[in-house]
Amino acid sequence: MTLLLTMLCGAFMLTSCSKDEDEVTVVKKEYFKSWNNCEALSALKAYVEDVTNPKSNNYIEVDDRIATFDMDGTFVGELYPTYFEYNLLEYRVLDDASYRDKAPDDVRQTAQEIRDFVRHGTPLPSQFDMKHARAAAKAYAGMTIGEFDAYVKAYGTQPANGFRGMTYGNSFYQPMLEVFDYLKDNGFTYYVVSGSDRFICRALVESIGIAPNRVIGMDVRLVSRKQGDQAGVNYTMEKEEDLVRTDSLLIKNLKTNKVLQISQEIGKVPVLSFGNSGGDCSMHNYCMSNSKHRSAAFMLIADDDVRDHANRDKALKLATQWAEAGYYVISMKDDFKTIYGSGVEKVDFTF
Repeated sequence: MTLLLTMLCGAFMLTSCSKDEDEVTVVKKEYFKSWNNCEALSALKAYVEDVTNPKSNNYIEVDDRIATFDMDGTFVGELYPTYFEYNLLEYRVLDDASYRDKAPDDVRQTAQEIRDFVRHGTPLPSQFDMKHARAAAKAYAGMTIGEFDAYVKAYGTQPANGFRGMTYGNSFYQPMLEVFDYLKDNGFTYYVVSGSDRFICRALVESIGIAPNRVIGMDVRLVSRKQGDQAGVNYTMEKEEDLVRTDSLLIKNLKTNKVLQISQEIGKVPVLSFGNSGGDCSMHNYCMSNSKHRSAAFMLIADDDVRDHANRDKALKLATQWAEAGYYVISMKDDFKTIYGSGVEKVDFTF
């Protein structure tokens, strides 16, 4: 009887399972408390129910249930008032007394362009994502992995500009955290595939239980502390020798680069993909081209200008574009009961 009860608990993903003499009480776990009933959520649940049903022609074995998630704007806020990694570089170069006087001129210029964009609405230069990536590589060069992780987490404790009751480090979209929970309980393995620095992503998602080996992002070259100019193939690392960041950018993980990284690091084509911008379309299209399994892709739009800082007109245009591309559209305004959870309030930016 004990074994039978245990199997029942596992089969129904129970929150509780109790036994009287001849009575079994089954309580099903409740998901999606932060969601309204909507087309995107219905599509996700119908998809998962289909591909996890052993009797379905679309059944997918657990090992192939791979989902990929962009980070900024997909499950982490990006409008306070820009990407976390942009805000972090601005702080590092222009406000951090331990570094600001050491910053090279090109790094300082990049940080100032972020500040001008944030405070005055000055458009960022073309190809700024690459310019930022190169500047960020230089700005954190020489830090060990542990030092950089601590630096990111320390910045994450600061209040998120434009909100009351939230820090940069806990600015997660609560409804999307419920998607993680739902997929995990249904045998999916999910990966964060972000254009942001891999180690920034790792520092941010640690608090929500995403393991470091489930994070793919922008990368800089690492070296062992005493390695110097020697190639890694010629140098033997000593015991207790730290790894150090360099100023050499390896890859900016956007667009098709996301697909290349997924192929190299995961080795399987995802069956689910979640994003929010044009930088995620390649990842979505790769997922939807899966020739072995039924697949689906979802795009969030930042269309809630009451509870969040958003450009509603731009978001609605993107919604049409994403729907035409075959992606399910998640409206933060219409589909989310809450964005950041209780106790968080949108306020004016302060500078």
